[in-house]
Amino acid sequence: MTRRSRGREVALQLLYQREQNTKIDRAALESFTNERLKDEPIRKFCLFLLDGVVANLPAIDVQIAAAAENWRIARMPTVDRNILRIGAFELLFMKDTPAAVAFDEAIELARRYGTVDSSAFVNGVLDRLRRESEPKKDETA
Repeated sequence: MTRRSRGREVALQLLYQREQNTKIDRAALESFTNERLKDEPIRKFCLFLLDGVVANLPAIDVQIAAAAENWRIARMPTVDRNILRIGAFELLFMKDTPAAVAFDEAIELARRYGTVDSSAFVNGVLDRLRRESEPKKDETA
């Protein structure tokens, strides 16, 4: 597992914690991160993912809901929902992360933490989100 992969894994755990305990404070999240990630740049990356997802949550959830046919965000398993949020954040807001990396990382998290069907679900939703968020090419050009 790469160091950034480990950062994504802890970011998923933080998002899960935050969803299960909406009153958890920032200090507890940072303490959790510091216990699990010893490398400062990876801690910063992990918290950047957390903060980015949280700051853009309404926009991310709208995009995921549009890409996930017949699935409401609230009905998705918590782990899958938060993996999708991290993947969507990287695809939509982190232009320095290649789409293939965002996909691979999200799929790997789904394999490790989700159900048997999670990796295919995450792949399908992120692929559709990517296709729908790409600028449309002018067909007359």
